Amino acid sequence: MSQGPSDDRQDDDAPDESAPPAKVRPLLHAVLFLATFLTTTSTGALHAHGFARIAPISDGLSYSLPLMLILLCHELGHYIVARRHGVAASLPYFIPLPPGLGLGTMGAVIGMRSATTDRKQLIDVGAAGPLAGLVVAIPLMIYGLLHSDVGPRIAAVPDGMAATMEGNSILYGILKVIVKGAWLPNSQSDVFLHPTAYAAWAGLLVTMINLLPIGQLDGGHIASAYFGNRYNRFAEHLRRLLPIMAIVVFFWVLYVLKAEAGRAWNLETAAEIALGAALFWVVWYFLVSLMRRLTGGMNHPRVDDQPLPRSRRALFWLMVVVFVAVFMPVPFRQIMSGSTGAAASRISAGPGS
Repeated sequence: MSQGPSDDRQDDDAPDESAPPAKVRPLLHAVLFLATFLTTTSTGALHAHGFARIAPISDGLSYSLPLMLILLCHELGHYIVARRHGVAASLPYFIPLPPGLGLGTMGAVIGMRSATTDRKQLIDVGAAGPLAGLVVAIPLMIYGLLHSDVGPRIAAVPDGMAATMEGNSILYGILKVIVKGAWLPNSQSDVFLHPTAYAAWAGLLVTMINLLPIGQLDGGHIASAYFGNRYNRFAEHLRRLLPIMAIVVFFWVLYVLKAEAGRAWNLETAAEIALGAALFWVVWYFLVSLMRRLTGGMNHPRVDDQPLPRSRRALFWLMVVVFVAVFMPVPFRQIMSGSTGAAASRISAGPGS
């Protein structure tokens, strides 16, 4: 994710020698990187041990190493392209989360001194991160799926309980078809993810979040570069649609759970699960709103009126295709187990398990 890419508009791709250098804080970057490596490794170890313990923590490396590689390549994509344009960019700031909380990280960002008005620079910097991350995430996903088992969707936890299931997207589904020969999950089977596959899936989720066409996210930069300043008002409408998305997800998950649970259907449990699934979009509404408040109430800084060249217009539509391919309406949800044909798609304990 890039925050506030800077530099005045350039007429070509030559770096701007007058751009102020970003402040170098090598110790802070290193500490945050190591802290995030520790929290993601601990999270992977917890998953490998069924959340019973962390030790041995090395069991989490098959999750943390690929995830950190994806995040690093994503941010270096922003950084390298920004510096190529002469934009004063910092090295990545990784954001750790306590072990077991979500993915063990909230990703990473690079710092920019001020907002660039150059639409060509903006779309280049905004698109570079997601594309670089996907270049790494897709082969890692294929490797992880090759080491993941496909099994019957049989209840893995006691009646009335729920187990976590990762969200599906077009790209994720296609990769499962290529590797496993079937669209999963289906009514009989699901894939039980190797930790590397789960890390790659997390990379697809991070790409989707960054490509949301709102505010200071990568998708906001890309859309502002393509549509110009008229996109600002539309972006505000999109931000306000996030709570509506949460409501749609809530009722959709209720519907899916009723069909999934069969005789084990329980409205109170189903409502709790649906609320948990919808909470993702509520959280992002508040995070985007906070970013908007911190930037003085604007969704995105103004850009110039110079038209984009044909190559950058093609890049915009490529990013639209990427966003559609990785979009997950329900990134996380639980399933009601105890019914016939119900089970969790989970992280396997290790290679080949």
